Amino acid sequence: MKDGRIAIPSMAPGGLEGKRSGHFGHCDYFTLVDVENGEITNVTIVPNQEHVQGGCMVPVNLLAQYKVDALIVAGMGIRPLMGFQQVGIKVYYDGERPEIRPVVEDLIAGKLPLMGEEQVCGGGMQH
Repeated sequence: MKDGRIAIPSMAPGGLEGKRSGHFGHCDYFTLVDVENGEITNVTIVPNQEHVQGGCMVPVNLLAQYKVDALIVAGMGIRPLMGFQQVGIKVYYDGERPEIRPVVEDLIAGKLPLMGEEQVCGGGMQH
């Protein structure tokens, strides 16, 4: 990804040197990283909003308002994944590393896979 805005669920205080949050929907912040021509140009930290009834879509709508193009997660449920797909935000998966900077650099370099249904968390899914 050479141009766009990347969002990463983050633990406080957020930022490129911070740690990722494994709990996408309940993270403290989203670190937003702007990329132009393969270079990081700006970093913004946005507080996550409270989950309310139907809370899966709260972060989807928040990140859509901030014009996010891509999201890097360690996991999420099928409902928010489908929600991000509907608003045109690509969801990338890295379940390994807790640091923010290396996964951002890997996404810029094209090394992270898109999240598929095989990586979806089972939280609350009824079949």
